[in-house]
This record gives sequence, C-alpha cells and structure tokens, in this order.
Amino acid sequence: MSNESPENAETRQDRRDNKLKKKRERVPKHGRGLAEMYRRVILKRLRGKRGGK
Repeated sequence: MSNESPENAETRQDRRDNKLKKKRERVPKHGRGLAEMYRRVILKRLRGKRGGK
C-alpha cells in the first residue's frame, strides 16, 4: 500500500468484500448442472423401487 495515494487506497475490508462478491458471482454457474444430475439420480432411484422384489 505504500505505492498508492491516500485517495486511491483500498482498505483490507474493501478488498475482501470485492473478492467475496466475485466469488459469489462465479459459483452459480457450476451448481445448475450438478443439481440437474442429482435430480435425475433421485428420479431414477424412485422409478427403480416401484418394481420391487
């Protein structure tokens, strides 16, 4: 931070908030496919148990 001027200085908390915000924006992209896969697996198990032994 020694290189930055006071008006452009970003606090540690600001950097942390920005990092967390970016992380939250990234996560949902990967969750949709996984949720769909789990849904299909559950439905497959339910259909398989109807026949029974």
